[in-house]
Amino acid sequence: MLEEFKKFALKGNVMDMAVGIIIGAAFTTIVKSLVTDIITPIIGYISGGVDFTNVFTVLGEGDFATLAAAQEAGAATINWGIFLNAVFAFLIVAWVLFLVVRTMNKAKEAMEKKEEPAPEAPKGPTQEELLSDIRDLLKAQQG
Repeated sequence: MLEEFKKFALKGNVMDMAVGIIIGAAFTTIVKSLVTDIITPIIGYISGGVDFTNVFTVLGEGDFATLAAAQEAGAATINWGIFLNAVFAFLIVAWVLFLVVRTMNKAKEAMEKKEEPAPEAPKGPTQEELLSDIRDLLKAQQG
């Protein structure tokens, strides 16, 4: 059973998947920082600092100024503002990933175009074919 596990664990696909997961986790950190530290502040500045964190609905009675106050009081809330923030963050991340993948695909296509060999020039007749044509022309002239 141990030998079978070794064969499974050392297959190329498993190793490729492991590397992909590790790189994906590192890439997630980069994309999250890009969204949180660069893109979101720009959007916040453009939109006048709109933040939906404190947009919520209290289930039952009570009037609270902030979500933290409602949660501290033990009120049941529907936190749809936080949900909207998560949706916006997802859309931003999806857009950034789309741009990254699109750029990588264009770079890959450009590299593949450079690697393609130039098409061969059309080949002319062989030496034997030329000699046969000359022979046939000489025969035709002689008679």
